[in-house]
Amino acid sequence: MSPDVDLTVPRPGRTAVSAWLLDLDRRLFESAAESHWPGAQRILPRLSRSANHGVLWCATAAAVAASRTPRARRAAVRGIASLGLASLAINTIGKRSVRRPRPLLDPVPLVRRLNRQPITTSFPSGHAASAAAFAAGVALESPAWGAAVAPLAFSVAVSRVYTGVHFPSDVLAGAALGAGAAFAVRGLVPTRAQLTPPARPRAEVPALPEGDGLVLVANAGASTADRVRALRDALPQADVVMCEPADIEEELAKAAARARVLGVCGGDGTVNAAATAALRHGLPLAVLPGGTLNHFAYDLGVEDVRDLAGAVRRGEAVRVDVGRFTAGERAGIFLNTLSLGVYPELVRERDRWSHRIGGWPAGLLAAVRVLRADRHPVTAEIGGRSRPLWLVFAGNCLYHRRGLASGRRLDLADGLLDVRVVPGGRLPALRLLTAALAGPLTRSSAHAAVKAGRLRLGGVMPGTLLAYDGEVTEARGGLTVEKLPQALAVYRPARRRRSSRPPTSSI
Repeated sequence: MSPDVDLTVPRPGRTAVSAWLLDLDRRLFESAAESHWPGAQRILPRLSRSANHGVLWCATAAAVAASRTPRARRAAVRGIASLGLASLAINTIGKRSVRRPRPLLDPVPLVRRLNRQPITTSFPSGHAASAAAFAAGVALESPAWGAAVAPLAFSVAVSRVYTGVHFPSDVLAGAALGAGAAFAVRGLVPTRAQLTPPARPRAEVPALPEGDGLVLVANAGASTADRVRALRDALPQADVVMCEPADIEEELAKAAARARVLGVCGGDGTVNAAATAALRHGLPLAVLPGGTLNHFAYDLGVEDVRDLAGAVRRGEAVRVDVGRFTAGERAGIFLNTLSLGVYPELVRERDRWSHRIGGWPAGLLAAVRVLRADRHPVTAEIGGRSRPLWLVFAGNCLYHRRGLASGRRLDLADGLLDVRVVPGGRLPALRLLTAALAGPLTRSSAHAAVKAGRLRLGGVMPGTLLAYDGEVTEARGGLTVEKLPQALAVYRPARRRRSSRPPTSSI
């Protein structure tokens, strides 16, 4: 090696560029400090302090979620999750990787300065990262709420330069990191827009501009009053019938006899009863989600009154598959899932205790009791042999998982049953967890999955519980499950709304 070459000296070009950027950053900071910002003196320092420890963003998330729309609640949760990931990255990597001192406060007017100066390193700005992460996370789920939150996030980021605690480059780097955190969260848990099912096959249904001809039955036990009130405003000529859960089937039969379009507002069990009536009378179905989970409506792409009312006015609908089962003398349909084994046992145990100790404690107690039981909940004949099983699951159309999100159906008319079987054995909790993690795998030691148009189980023991769309009954003798392809016409908007103003009424 030549003694004339000193490898410890940085390359001049790189040093010159770095020095120029740092000098530009300093001059921008000083320019901002010397500038007069009308009205900012009273607002920005307070806004900067309110964002300490994420307090401002938690309050904003609560305000967004208070609108009570599913999209707003998801946007609020996504914003907080993005903020959490950004804060973790800032505190574990960002602040430790670049130990940059804070700006000198000499050029900053005393009235602008924060009472308590931060003691951490300057690069990158944690406040800017949190603001950008929250705003971007909200916008990825709901562009309308994202637009409402963006000015607040921008003001917080600017306030860090205004109060003299960060250089402009600190804020830009923090904002970039925060936005990256929001996109990382979306990669782990996709937004609804990423999971929208295809708008096909189209169905010919009547367009009802004012709702005349729509008879909608609402389950009064499912907290549907706000949604029904909003529907009456959107479709003033619609006939809305509120009834108690025990009267649902009777009221649906009456409504189907006089309706051009049968509507329903309630949970998945109520929607199942409405679908049965619609099939019997050859009517299209309009579904307004009104329960706790609303799997069918959300997989369909209908989330609120605006989705449904727009589709009814324009006559937009698709045809969807229906699952049908026969278990001895018992027959019925399902729009979501059918299962035997652990899940029906859990539902029965939960219902037994929920009125005494509440829903969540009852669910936990039910899981402990069922998974510690010595007996297998299902015994059935498979391939001519009687086998113990922990779970038999049949989904109406294929369920897909993206990232950490729970399974969603991307096509409600694929003509297939998504069949999953967890064989019996020891350690049921471990087997079920392994099966859940196996997810898309077609086969594993604890899980088997097949795509089929028909399923038949023989030798099902008397008293075996069967759950379909949240309802529980007994399966006797053999069980047959099959598909009714494209059997039901259901209203849904042809195009999902890409943006809309934040809702002004509770729906």
